[in-house]
Amino acid sequence: MSKSLNLNLKRAAKIPLAEQIRKGIATAIEDGVLAPGARLPSWQDLAAQLGVARGTVRAAYEKLAAAQLVEASRATGTRVAQRSRAPVRSKEPPDAGSFMRTYLERTRGPAFFQMGVPAPETFPATLFARIRARAVRAEATVPPLYPDPRGELELRREIASYLAVARGITCSPSQIMITGGFCAGLGLALNVLGLAGQTAWIENPGLAWTRRGLALARLSLAPIPVDADGINVDYGMFHHPGAKLVLVTPGQQAPLGPTLSPDRRVRLLEWASANQVWVIEDDYLSELQLSGRAAPALASLDRDGRVIHIGSFSKTISPTIRLGFLIAPLELASRFADVAACLAPAPCPAVQVATAEFMREGHYIRHLRRAKRVYASKRQALLDCLHSAIGADQVSTPGLAVLLKLPKGTSDIAIARGVSAFGMSPSPLSAWYVAADEVESGLLLGLATTPTKHLARSCDRLFEVIRRLG
Repeated sequence: MSKSLNLNLKRAAKIPLAEQIRKGIATAIEDGVLAPGARLPSWQDLAAQLGVARGTVRAAYEKLAAAQLVEASRATGTRVAQRSRAPVRSKEPPDAGSFMRTYLERTRGPAFFQMGVPAPETFPATLFARIRARAVRAEATVPPLYPDPRGELELRREIASYLAVARGITCSPSQIMITGGFCAGLGLALNVLGLAGQTAWIENPGLAWTRRGLALARLSLAPIPVDADGINVDYGMFHHPGAKLVLVTPGQQAPLGPTLSPDRRVRLLEWASANQVWVIEDDYLSELQLSGRAAPALASLDRDGRVIHIGSFSKTISPTIRLGFLIAPLELASRFADVAACLAPAPCPAVQVATAEFMREGHYIRHLRRAKRVYASKRQALLDCLHSAIGADQVSTPGLAVLLKLPKGTSDIAIARGVSAFGMSPSPLSAWYVAADEVESGLLLGLATTPTKHLARSCDRLFEVIRRLG
């Protein structure tokens, strides 16, 4: 039987022998190798055949019986249980869907020119690991109680202090909700606001994940064009005056990079207040402004409680910690706390405590200063490399990327896929647009993952693929 079932036990494996036996027999039953009614050898005989203790096989049989895969009796021995029908196994895994395929394609890595991730060489990983390990040990010694669903108070205090200095936002820790990154914060906000069926302004171009999130919340999307002053507020007010939500990246627009102008900030806030419109501010890359000081957050100008500010540590510390925060308007703070408690509690307390200490000891600010110096240096090196091959008018520097413009009609998606064979993952600009007739073609080359060695070789390969596919 062991040969027909292919019970090749691995004695050095971490999986117990009893579990290996149980799994092997269960797989044979599920695959139809063992038909209903087939008799299994006694656990004493199988133990001798496999060279294991009888108790090991007995434990495996008991688990199979508990799962109703086998039946044991004194008269007939142990047999495969009767089943209504064998489960049909699909040869192909279920389709994850076009959005999930795109998501996984865009976020896989690490790769050169990949956007959305910080440079590993700038972050004091050893220091943070030591702080985090200390927090994990401390967490293991406290009573096993449910943590505050809004997040650890010490982290909320540190964020409030940081925002007051760096972003000009005055808020109390009770208004801050710790989230599992920007997307979790967006989901929390949409759940609280309950705007299903209403219209939402979105930037065009803008992040596809955000568009998908709003669509999943059953909002009607109104794409608003972006120019050198950010989202075109007048266009939105004229074409979609009945909207009840605006989602913007005013600090550094994603992906084109302009900062929302002061006039448009004022007009947006005045219109939102007069028409009871909510504004979600995605504070995208504002901490990493490479040219001059970052503009004050839109929430710092809000006097009527219409702005919900969402930030994240994914671009500054790491996306792997899945940590972000949301600033709720004062009148909605209790509602946000209720929804967080019941539907979206804050992530692991240990990583929150570690991040709080990292900020409190000044490591976070020092890390941001160093990262900006490194990114500025990488940007200049990449620009020098590109300018040696093409004209300066084909290149711009939005945010933490360099935008390489391509001739109209060129498939930037095909080029992005083509260079993946060389370990590169630039973001195709066309994927950020909503409508096909408005698409511009280009490649966004992330600065954080721009190679420091052999940059010229990477650029040469990039242009080879562009010439071949363009």
